[in-house]
Amino acid sequence: MTPLPALTVRRADAADRPTVERLWLMFSHDLSEFRGHLPNPDGSFHDGWLQSAFSDPDWAPYLLTADADAPVGFAFVRGLTGPVRGLNSFFVVRGARRSGLGLHAVRQIVALHPGRWQIAFQDANAPAARFWRTAAAHLAGTAWTEELRPVPGRPELAPDSWISFTTA
Repeated sequence: MTPLPALTVRRADAADRPTVERLWLMFSHDLSEFRGHLPNPDGSFHDGWLQSAFSDPDWAPYLLTADADAPVGFAFVRGLTGPVRGLNSFFVVRGARRSGLGLHAVRQIVALHPGRWQIAFQDANAPAARFWRTAAAHLAGTAWTEELRPVPGRPELAPDSWISFTTA
């Protein structure tokens, strides 16, 4: 087995924003398969969550890098001032998937914001569904739950799966 590259998880700042924006395009493209979203006329995707991650004080953007400088993903945490945190968006580039980096990153991010968590994913995205169920078990043992919830404003879509757990 190939050793894990050194992973850095750090709060993204204004200088990191162009990198996160490029990763956002890859993330949005991946999710378009499950949400039916098409790009805007300029080739971009809706980026409301990206905007919130960098401007809303209740959100925190994180940049994931491997071996010091290779961007391998991002995460947006919301609910920093409330009773429940959400991993609103989480992305690892395809070349780094199935390496353990994603699970390592989630552990670090959750440890930075202990408390109650809720994370949504689409069951149709089988790799993501496996990943999030595995992550929940690593983070909370057997003390996590899963439920289906309708996608707000999108009755034509299958419900999202939501996992919930609490960390110390």
